[in-house]
Amino acid sequence: MATTNAYVHLLFLVIMTSGLSFHKAAGIETEKVALLKLKQGLLDPSRRLSSWVGDDCCKWRGVVCSNRTGHVIKLNLRSVEDDGIDGKFGGEISHSLLDLKYLNYLDLSMNNFEGTKIPKFFGSLKRLRYLNLSAASFSGRIPPQLGNLSRLIYLDLKEYFDLNAYSDESNQNDLQWISGLYSLRHLNLEGANLSRASAYWLQAVSMLPSLSELHLSSCGLSLLPPSLPSSNLTSLSVLVLSNNGFNSTTPQWLFQLRNLVHLDLSFDKLGGSILNAFPNSTSLEKLKKMGSLCKLKTLILSENDLNGEITELIDVLSGCNNSSLEHLNLGFNKLGGVLPNSIGILYNLQSLLLWENSFVGSIPISIGNLSNLKELYLSNNQMSGTIPETLGQLNELVAVDVSENSWEGVLTESHLSNLKHLKELAIFKFSLLPDQTLVINISSEWIPPFKLKYLSLRSCQVGPKFPAWLRNQNELNTLILRNTRISGTIPDWFLKLDLELEQLDLGYNQLSGRIPNSFKFSSQSSVYLIWNHFSGSLPLWSSNVSTLNLRNNSFSGPIPWDIGERMPMLTELDLSYNFLTGTLPVSIGNLYGLMTLSVSNNYLSGEIPELWELWDGVPNLLVHVDLSNNNFSGELPTSVGSLTLLIFLFLSNNYLSGEFPSALQNCTYLRNLDLGGNRFSGNIPAWIGQTMPSLLTLRLRTNLFNGSIPSQLCSLSSLHILDLAQNNLSGSIPSCLGNLSAMASEIELFRYESQLMVLTKGREDSYRNILYLVNSIDLSNNALSGGVPEGLTNLSFLGTLNLSINHLTGKIPDKIGSLQRLETLDLSRNQLSGPIPAGMASLTFLNHLNLSHNNLSGRIPTGNQLQALDDPSIYRDNPALCGRPITAKCPGDDETLNRPGGDDQDEDEDGAEVEMKWFYMSMGTGFVVGFWGVCGTLLIKESWSHAYFRLVYDIKEWLLLVIQLNLGRLQRKLNL
Repeated sequence: MATTNAYVHLLFLVIMTSGLSFHKAAGIETEKVALLKLKQGLLDPSRRLSSWVGDDCCKWRGVVCSNRTGHVIKLNLRSVEDDGIDGKFGGEISHSLLDLKYLNYLDLSMNNFEGTKIPKFFGSLKRLRYLNLSAASFSGRIPPQLGNLSRLIYLDLKEYFDLNAYSDESNQNDLQWISGLYSLRHLNLEGANLSRASAYWLQAVSMLPSLSELHLSSCGLSLLPPSLPSSNLTSLSVLVLSNNGFNSTTPQWLFQLRNLVHLDLSFDKLGGSILNAFPNSTSLEKLKKMGSLCKLKTLILSENDLNGEITELIDVLSGCNNSSLEHLNLGFNKLGGVLPNSIGILYNLQSLLLWENSFVGSIPISIGNLSNLKELYLSNNQMSGTIPETLGQLNELVAVDVSENSWEGVLTESHLSNLKHLKELAIFKFSLLPDQTLVINISSEWIPPFKLKYLSLRSCQVGPKFPAWLRNQNELNTLILRNTRISGTIPDWFLKLDLELEQLDLGYNQLSGRIPNSFKFSSQSSVYLIWNHFSGSLPLWSSNVSTLNLRNNSFSGPIPWDIGERMPMLTELDLSYNFLTGTLPVSIGNLYGLMTLSVSNNYLSGEIPELWELWDGVPNLLVHVDLSNNNFSGELPTSVGSLTLLIFLFLSNNYLSGEFPSALQNCTYLRNLDLGGNRFSGNIPAWIGQTMPSLLTLRLRTNLFNGSIPSQLCSLSSLHILDLAQNNLSGSIPSCLGNLSAMASEIELFRYESQLMVLTKGREDSYRNILYLVNSIDLSNNALSGGVPEGLTNLSFLGTLNLSINHLTGKIPDKIGSLQRLETLDLSRNQLSGPIPAGMASLTFLNHLNLSHNNLSGRIPTGNQLQALDDPSIYRDNPALCGRPITAKCPGDDETLNRPGGDDQDEDEDGAEVEMKWFYMSMGTGFVVGFWGVCGTLLIKESWSHAYFRLVYDIKEWLLLVIQLNLGRLQRKLNL
């Protein structure tokens, strides 16, 4: 009987096991069918799912099954970089996913679903613990059904949206749905539009008791609450709220999260002092004991408006028994004060980023204690003093940038001796002034223990020789030695390093000799050799160079005819201020990406070839063309009309001829146009006013233009320099020139850098960095007639007005005193009549005035600025004028009478004699004190003496260069 029961029991187990196996197999078959339906709906251009064949779906790519039950529990369809652009999934996500009953992990990130909405049925995948839809190019709002995933631990919706379809209001999300995610530990909604949740976002996330990591950067959250609504965020270790623009102070609750390890509040417009985050009643000692910040490893508060000193903050951070801080980024704020010595107690610090602030003083010596420091960025502050040698103790240091400070003293190999991991070193100032207070004095015999990739030394003394300690730096990809007083030639050992450079900048030195063609450059590389004495023919390097700037050297000979083929990647080509001859190569037209072309101040000749055509319907990218100060002749090629993106065009001082180039009508973005000093003729076209609405400067002086000044120029509301001088223009001056609003009010002109010759204060000067501040009208030396338009007096910000050498008649406008910013006024050599307006005395900025050779009459006004303008030649050849400073007296002026009484006269003479004696005694004493105060100091203090004579030497070298260039240009003109 017992045996029979045993057989029955065994039979029952077999039947039950078979049934379970049948159901298990049936379940797995259902999951396989579900996956195949999913595959059918997806777009898979790179056939990533080609392995989804056969009976065992657990072996398919991206599918993971349970070892115990065999059910699909994980589906990873994330696109990785190795898959390429075509490796991203798209198409439709099938509802068959719901048949994966045991799925707890779903990753569809980094794909391209082309703006389709996140499926609502995802909220029915009840077993999900991990969901990642980041950067998958969905659209629309986050479906609130996701709030049903009560088991979810990890949710990443970072930039889940399609960037091209996410700007409208339909994508604004709320956060009510997250209250059901009470198991959630990781939440990343970076980039999602949560503007609707600004008022309650903190309250919403506080309802998640297990939350340890929260990423809400760039979510449009405008409100940063001053206090926590509850204390449920005790588990929070990572908090990222960057780029929300809170525009508030730092709330106190942030630094009361005792488990916080990572805090990022960058780009949030936070203001006030950092210490606002601590309760006013909390002392530093109490803060240290609280240990609120002792677990903090990363603190990022960059790109805000924080001010005050950081001494107390550093004291708090360093007051922990074992500070965990590894990364401190306070860059791009308004912080000041000195860096405290206590910073050296942050022994675990790996990166210290304090750039773009207002810190003063020197680097604390205790910096040498930070043995784990890898990154040190102190650039763009107001620090000064010497760089401590303890910097050389940081043997883990990888990158150092202490640029744009006022360092002094000497930096030697002792500062760098132990930096065996150093890859980046930057010590520079953008200033080109000769007062280089920092000297890099490294022995030529020293061999560094590191291999630099990036070196930038600028406006500090490295020379006089090329630094020999670089001879083993064969991993350099960026070398900047600008304005470092290096002279001589580039050494042969440097060429033998066989570097492949991304940037080579040796500008503003005294380097000479020929440039070898053996340099190698990586893709999109830049070469700056400006302001040296390099000579010989132009070098041609690898096709990878994108920027080639060789201006202000002594290169000679022709521009290589095949430069366009040999260096096809050029986007910037500047060969100006050399001694180049020959013609402009036609191959330049093959530089499809060229944006800047400058060959000015050379001896190039011939006609400008037809360089600029459309390439398969793609317009030319040139925005800056400067061919000025050469010997080009003929007409401007019609292909210039294809430069539809052109902003700057300078063709001055050549021998170009023909009428105003009609092709320029297509250049609607032009801002600066200079055709001066040529032989252009005909009328100035009226279409300039319509087709060039953004024009800032128009310089057509010294040509052969005739006809009248078109009134359409008055519509150029941004024009601030108008120079039509030395032509054959006739007719009256358009009264509407008073409508040039850029000269009538202090409008916000964008700051731009461009070089232009402008006649001001009686001489022609070159303006570059401050050209945008110059407001000038010059119509001189033409045949203009009629009166001076009253409307010109509306231009209250006009700085120069020159109407000289014309045939103007009538009176000087009575409201001339309204030109309050006027510095130069020249109305000479006309037929103006009537009195000089009394209001002219109120022109307080006026420092150059010429009213000579007219028919003006009456008394010359006095007072204010006119008192200083006492040169009689200002009023020469105006017979009817009278009064100071000319000798002609006005009717009614009394003769100066001698005082009666010889005794008084004798007393005056005696007083004058005494005053003269004191004058000569004071002059002698002043000479002695001044002479020995300067020369004696130079004799006694050797360093000052060297600096002074070095300055004299540099000025001499600069003057010789200017004289050489001008003599060469004069010789060229005379020969022609």
